[in-house]
Amino acid sequence: MAVTKKLVIVESPTKARTIQQFLGKGYDIVASFGHVRDLPRSTLGIDVENSFTPKYVIPRASQKRVNGLKKQIIKAEEIILATDEDREGEAIAWHITQLVAPSGDAAPGNLKRIVFHEITREAIESALASPRYIDMKRVNAQQARRILDRIVGYQLSPFLWKKVARGLSAGRVQSATLRLIVDREREREKFVPQEYWTIEAELETAGEKRFAAHLVTRDGTDVEKFAIASAPDAALIEKDLAGASWTVAGVSVKDRTLNPLPPFRTSTLQQEAWRRLHFSARQTMVLAQQLYEGVEIDGESVGLITYMRTDSANLADGFLSSTQTFIAEQIGDTYAQGARHFKGKAKGAQEAHEAIRPTSPSRTPESLKGKLEARQWRLYDLIWRRTIASQMPPALFATASADIGAAGTASTYVFRANGSTLKFDGFLHVWPTKKEDAALPELSRGEQLTCVALTPEQHFTEPPARYTEASIIKTLEEFGIGRPSTYAPIISTILARNYVERDEARRLKPTDIGILVNDLLVENFPEIVDLKFTAAMEEDLDKIANGDMEWVPVIQEFYDPFSKHLALKYETVEKHEAAIQPAGITCEKCGREMIIRFGRFGKFIACSGFPECKNTKPIIKSIGVTCPSCKEGEIIERKSKRGRFFFGCSKYPACTFALWEKPTGEKCPQCDSLIVQNKSGKRCSNKECGWRAPKNDDTESAPEAAKDESQE
Repeated sequence: MAVTKKLVIVESPTKARTIQQFLGKGYDIVASFGHVRDLPRSTLGIDVENSFTPKYVIPRASQKRVNGLKKQIIKAEEIILATDEDREGEAIAWHITQLVAPSGDAAPGNLKRIVFHEITREAIESALASPRYIDMKRVNAQQARRILDRIVGYQLSPFLWKKVARGLSAGRVQSATLRLIVDREREREKFVPQEYWTIEAELETAGEKRFAAHLVTRDGTDVEKFAIASAPDAALIEKDLAGASWTVAGVSVKDRTLNPLPPFRTSTLQQEAWRRLHFSARQTMVLAQQLYEGVEIDGESVGLITYMRTDSANLADGFLSSTQTFIAEQIGDTYAQGARHFKGKAKGAQEAHEAIRPTSPSRTPESLKGKLEARQWRLYDLIWRRTIASQMPPALFATASADIGAAGTASTYVFRANGSTLKFDGFLHVWPTKKEDAALPELSRGEQLTCVALTPEQHFTEPPARYTEASIIKTLEEFGIGRPSTYAPIISTILARNYVERDEARRLKPTDIGILVNDLLVENFPEIVDLKFTAAMEEDLDKIANGDMEWVPVIQEFYDPFSKHLALKYETVEKHEAAIQPAGITCEKCGREMIIRFGRFGKFIACSGFPECKNTKPIIKSIGVTCPSCKEGEIIERKSKRGRFFFGCSKYPACTFALWEKPTGEKCPQCDSLIVQNKSGKRCSNKECGWRAPKNDDTESAPEAAKDESQE
C-alpha cells in the first residue's frame, strides 16, 4: 500500500523543484501550471441576471493535468496550498479547493494555505509553521477584476467588430492606456517648435585655468528661455560684449547630499530595466520570475530574489540587519551607517509585503558570474545593486557656483558657472548614477577674468516625447491605473492588437487602427477610457481585497449603465466612415475600384467587390530611394514578425536587399553605397567601408531618440 504524503501545490514546476530541496521525503511538491479553472473562451461565462455568478470551467488543455491533481489531493494526508501571495495566487489556491469541495460543500479539514515572500529554506519552514485560511477577500477582488474585464472585453469588442473591423478588442485598462498614448501623439502633432538662443562664455583665470559660464541676467533682469528669440538678438548681445571687462561678482560654496533611491517595486524595476538594460516590461517579469522561482546553481535550484509582483518599498528586519553586516565587512565601516526605511508611494500599496530584493545580500553578482544566463545575471545585478545601495549613506558633493559680471557697451550682464566635486561616494559606490559637473577653479570676488570665446547657440523647443515602456508604466502608476501584475500584460496586449507599435527609438506610437479605435471609444464610451474612472475602479478593487466593499454591488454599479449605454450605441452609431476610403487604383482581377479599408492589422487595399472578389494589397510606404541591388525596386518600410521596422526592396522576394536603418538616399563618398541614418548620425550601409559623417554633418539626427530617459 502506497504511503500517503503531505501534498504541496504550487504554480510552476520550477518553483516545485526549488521547494522540494527544502522538504524531506514526506512531501510531494506538484505544480498546477497556473489556473486550474477559468471562464469559458467561447461565451461570456457570467450570469448577469444572478449576481454575476461566474461559470468556471476546466480548460480542455488542462483537463488531464487537473484529473491527476484531483487524484493526488484525495490520497494526500495533508494538502498545502503554496501559490503566490498576491490576489491571483490566492484565487488559484481557492480554485484548487473547488476541485474537491465544490461551492456549498465543506473544504477538506486537512487543507492549509501558506504564503512566503522568498523561496528559501527559512521562509518555507516559517510558512509551514504558520498556515492560514484562504483569504476570500482577495479571491473576491480577483474575481471582480476578472468579471469586469470579461464584461468589457466580451461585450464591447463585438461593437468594434460591427462598427470598424472584425478582430478588434477593447479592454477596461488597455483602452485607458491606449488613450494616454494617442493623446500624447496628438500633442506632438499640434506642437509648434519655438526658437530660442543661449549664450555661453569660455573664461580664463590669470592662472590660465578655463571654465564655462552661461548668461543668466541682463540689466538685472533674468534671461528667460525665450528672452533671446533670434539670431539678430544674439548677435546684438555678442557685439555689445566685445571688449567687455569680466569680473567675479560672487562665489558660493556648499555641500550637497544625494540620497539613495528605495529598493525596487514592480513598476520601478520595469522602468529601470528598460532604461539601463533595454528590457521590455514583459521580458523583465519573465526573468524576474525565473530568479524568484529558482535557478540552478552548482547543481541546486536557488531562489535568488523575493516575490516580483509588489508595490511595497519595505525590507524585512532580518534582511536589513544582515545587509548592514555585509556592507561593513565587504565594503567598509564608513558605508554601514544603519538601516534605512522607505515608504511606498504607489496608490493602494500593500505595506505588509516586501520590496524586490536579493534573498541574501552576500550572494553578490560577482559570485554568480557565469552561473546564470546573461540576461538573468544582468537583471539580478540591477536588483542586488539597487537594494544594497538603498541601505548605504548618501553621496556628498562639494558644489560651487560663481556669478561673473560683464559690463557691455549698452548693458550689464551676469554669467553663471557651476561645478561640483565628489567628497564621499556613499551609495554611488555600488549604484553609479550621478555624472559630476566639472570642478570650478578656485575663484575670489573681484577677480578679473579673460573671455576666450563667446558662443551663441540656437535651440528649438521639442514636442513631448512619445511614451517609452518605462514612462507609460510610471504614468499608469501615477494615475492609479492597473496594479503590479498588470503593467506588463497591458503593454503586451496593445502591441499584440496592433494598436501601438514601437518607432525607431523603441518608443510607443499609436497605429492608424489604434487611433481609430481610441477615437470611437472616446466619443461613444468616454467612461471606459476615462483615467479617473479607471483609477476609481482600481480603488474599489483594493477595497474589496481589504474587506471594505462587497464585490457584487461594485460590478452591478458598473454594469447597469454600461449595458444600457451599449445597447443605445448599437442603434445610433453608424459604420465608421473612415473605415472605407478610395485607393485610386483599379482591381486587376475584376476591374472594380479598389478601396482602403481598416483591418485588425491596420490599413490595407481591398477590392470594392468583396466578397465576390477577395483581391487585397498591402499599403506600401516608399521612402523615395531606388534599390541599389536590383536597380528596379524602391526601398520601402516593412515590419518584421517581431514588430521591428526595417527597410527592404519592393521587389521582394525577387530581390532580398534589406537594411535595419533608414537610407537617406545619399551615396557614400568612399564606396558609393547607400548612407543610412540612426540616432548616432549618418554612416555608410557597407560595414566593410566604415565611413561616418562628421558630427557637424548630422543634420537629420534625432535628438529625441538620443535623449536620456532619466530626463522624462
